[in-house]
Amino acid sequence: MASPTNAGTRQRQPSLAQLRAFVAVAEHLHFREAAAEIGMSQPALSGAVSALEEALGVQLLERTTRKVLLSPAGERVAARARTVLEAVGDLMEEAEAARAPFTGVLRLGVIPTVAPYLLPTVLRLVHDRYPNLDLQVHEEQTGSLLDGLQQGRLDLLLLAVPLGAPTITELPLFDEDFVLVAPQDHWLGGRGDIPREALKDMDLLLLDEGHCLRDQALDICREAGREDGAPVTTSAAGLSTLVQLVAGGMGVTLLPRTALRVETARNDQLTTGYFADPAPSRRIALAMRSGAARQSEFEEFAAALREAMRGLPVRIVE
Repeated sequence: MASPTNAGTRQRQPSLAQLRAFVAVAEHLHFREAAAEIGMSQPALSGAVSALEEALGVQLLERTTRKVLLSPAGERVAARARTVLEAVGDLMEEAEAARAPFTGVLRLGVIPTVAPYLLPTVLRLVHDRYPNLDLQVHEEQTGSLLDGLQQGRLDLLLLAVPLGAPTITELPLFDEDFVLVAPQDHWLGGRGDIPREALKDMDLLLLDEGHCLRDQALDICREAGREDGAPVTTSAAGLSTLVQLVAGGMGVTLLPRTALRVETARNDQLTTGYFADPAPSRRIALAMRSGAARQSEFEEFAAALREAMRGLPVRIVE
């Protein structure tokens, strides 16, 4: 049970309506004009100011038949009341911005094997459709992105799934095939029916530990019958370096279709080959915290991204 002192304090706390009425009178020093400004009747305005004086225990106004003056206490309270009302106005504006979709800050985490190839589409969509959205992009590996999402440092992720995290909701965008990238004179170059089993004995170049694309490629190799522990040369922190190593004759690699044009177009020392159906593939999705306050906004964003990505060499997930 609250103490009598605390209960009395709550009862004497002024209301925002009382503060607005008093500030209006302090501005105009005239009850009729103040009442007209804030849309109150003059008796209601006078009653609100009287109630404020009673709540605070001080006289705020000196009333005569011809004019209204602020008391010394009224001048001090008027200045503080204006500050309080301005702060409440700022609070309401912040709440309105939070309620309005696609405004304010959106902190988007993206994995390195997606960022260079999909961000142009993402940024174009945000610029054209969501001009009031402050998009902040963070490129990190999957583990760091998941930590950032769970801790609230990030709002939304763009990455390969499934993640297998029960507290995270995935919003699938598309599936894309992997393509074999090999030196220019490789015997599989130009083929469109490469069996997965061909990966069993190749010199395979992969990304460093921590990249989900490395794990996906190894899963594909295991499905193809490659033994765990078979030699894999790991020498690259990014796909661009990986492709240069392939061009130098050090082995072959797997690239997602969205990365193919960017990474191979300017190098005539490379050849590509496509796998027979069903080709090995990966799924790209947005990921958010389950039950996120902005869930409906993120779902709408995912739908807009699917439409924007229809021109890419992918299969949109409806």
